Amino acid sequence: MWSAIRPSEKNLRAWQVGVLIAILVLWHALSRNEQTAFFLGEPIKVAGRIWSWFMPFAVPPNVLFPEGLEGRADIYIHLYITLIETVLAFVIGTMMGLAFGLWLALAPTASAILDPYIKAANSMPRVILAPIFALWFGLGIWSKVALAITLVFFIVFFNVYQGVKEVSPVVLANARMLGAGQRQLLRTVYLPSATSWVFSSLHTSVGLAFVGAVVGEYLGSARGVGYLILQAEGTFDVNTVFAGIVVLTGFALVLDGLVGGIERRLMKWQPRQGETEKL
Repeated sequence: MWSAIRPSEKNLRAWQVGVLIAILVLWHALSRNEQTAFFLGEPIKVAGRIWSWFMPFAVPPNVLFPEGLEGRADIYIHLYITLIETVLAFVIGTMMGLAFGLWLALAPTASAILDPYIKAANSMPRVILAPIFALWFGLGIWSKVALAITLVFFIVFFNVYQGVKEVSPVVLANARMLGAGQRQLLRTVYLPSATSWVFSSLHTSVGLAFVGAVVGEYLGSARGVGYLILQAEGTFDVNTVFAGIVVLTGFALVLDGLVGGIERRLMKWQPRQGETEKL
């Protein structure tokens, strides 16, 4: 009964904003207690911290925050480093996952040989690779990029692999009867079939790319939002920690929105959910 009731776009946005306001009000109410505020932070101070980061000249650094740390943090440098690491890992991991997924899906012998190794690599906690990447690539951005790539790669790889495997044998047989070669099958059958699977994996990969970059900065870095959060944790500054989390979440949503925009442009041929139900 409830699943059949679909709110309009305007009502949906109103409900979403209402949930956010309710969370903030509850957070603010809980932070009135000093002991609770020590662990949960205070939303007003978190918002003020973000404001002081991005508008360092709009608010004197010691007005809202007597400790003065927040007004001096050059968030643009830290954010630039983290975004570069994330975007590089996202693009490289996606391309590698797409290439290997297509190759193994179309090469049954190689897939059968490499199957146990792929499963072993995927089941391994890849965070433990961070020290090895730091040894190989140093403490610059490439060790963080390498760690994030390992998180993005397998998500895209398995989705592409499954997408190609899900191609209808009837469609393949008809295309071959019409004289389609292997390259034409790849371009007109396999890739369109895998595209929807790829985009579904990209929405997850955005967050994982940020996770890999930030975890790498935690384990060894002198720049980045992860490093800034780590420094705040060392001084028990929970408001700066939450401010860093909010900033990272905001930019992850922006990147996810860009992926969604590209998906809508490339997937115009795919009917929307409402159109499918009408059919």
